[in-house]
Amino acid sequence: MNGLNLIVHRSTDQIGGNCIEIACAAGSRILLDVGRPLDAPTGATNLLPQSLDLEHPVEGILISHPHQDHYGLLDETPVNWPIYSGKAAGRLIHLTAGIFGKAPMREFRHWESGRTTEIGPFRVTPYLTDHSAFDAYMLLIEAAGKRILYSGDFRCHGRKASLVKQLMKSPPSDIDVLLMEGTNLGSGKPTDSETDIEGEFVNLFRRTPGRVFVCWSAQNIDRTVSLYRACLRSGRTLAIDLYTAEVLDLLADAGHLPRAGWNNIKVVITRALSRLYKAKGRNDFVERMATYGISASRLAADTSKWVIMIRPSLIRDLGSKGVRPAPGDAWSYSQWRGYLEQPDGVALKSWFDEGGANAAHIHTSGHASVSALKAFAKAMKPKVLVPIHGQAWDSESDGFSNIVRIHDGEPLRI
Repeated sequence: MNGLNLIVHRSTDQIGGNCIEIACAAGSRILLDVGRPLDAPTGATNLLPQSLDLEHPVEGILISHPHQDHYGLLDETPVNWPIYSGKAAGRLIHLTAGIFGKAPMREFRHWESGRTTEIGPFRVTPYLTDHSAFDAYMLLIEAAGKRILYSGDFRCHGRKASLVKQLMKSPPSDIDVLLMEGTNLGSGKPTDSETDIEGEFVNLFRRTPGRVFVCWSAQNIDRTVSLYRACLRSGRTLAIDLYTAEVLDLLADAGHLPRAGWNNIKVVITRALSRLYKAKGRNDFVERMATYGISASRLAADTSKWVIMIRPSLIRDLGSKGVRPAPGDAWSYSQWRGYLEQPDGVALKSWFDEGGANAAHIHTSGHASVSALKAFAKAMKPKVLVPIHGQAWDSESDGFSNIVRIHDGEPLRI
């Protein structure tokens, strides 16, 4: 009997924590992501959805991109379940786990954008997409005479926007189900282009007499590129931390990306990160990056022409060397503003408020705007749209067609 069973184990009514199963009638199945819920307490375990059968094997776990809310529960899955991802995404996942947690002991199998991979009875075609995570993919799944397109997380205003626009011009035909994220429905989050963000940083850098401190994710490569290009245009130097330097070093063969050794970029080797790297047996990397280093003491003494990466965990080490915000400085929180309401964010804001630095928060969402979501869904022409990865699908569904709402753990026969 033809047909597939689709079970969204988690993410029908929340953002993140994606865990989606597609199964053939004969019993073969794959998983799309095994994400850690965004609201999970630090250190919490046993977070896989109870509806997911861990006794029955899977042909593969397909990781759409290297964000914790899409891969963070890999360690809780059986070790004999194969894992698939993009090549760079796999590297980033192993790097992050190796430095800040337990390194995944399992090898990843990798795909290439646009090339179909046979995984058991499933034909999987990945499409490189535009997202704040590097090496993110949409996935077309074909089996049992059916076709499912999984959007993963995407947007249409980043530096890879052309990839999504090209897919919309020439979409896969005969899509039975579109599994589509809806993060920004009802949110009002900014969706300016990454090019516009670069221009805003240029203006900030030029009008600020002192240093500019910026808080952003080391794995948001689009934002790193925007900041670096803004530094070049304004005559400033970008000072990044050790982990960000390794992320860029790891991706050296993945594109023309800034990295240590380029003009207008330096590495600040703080005490805590240096000790962590040495404890992980990575002293060789610390020594190599020292060649491109800038001391925190110099950043304290020379208060112009620097754009300094900041995050709450860096405050203590930078402050011990005299790096403290001053009235002539500026700071920008280039992430989701909601994080500023959490304890680390409150501490960061207080540090800058006490120093009298000017706040100028510049950011754009890693997810598609409402208009882009509607345009994408219309272009794909699915027989059924199954909403995921959003909290406002029930109240913001106008403009979408053929929606079928299901609950977490509820099977949908296709």
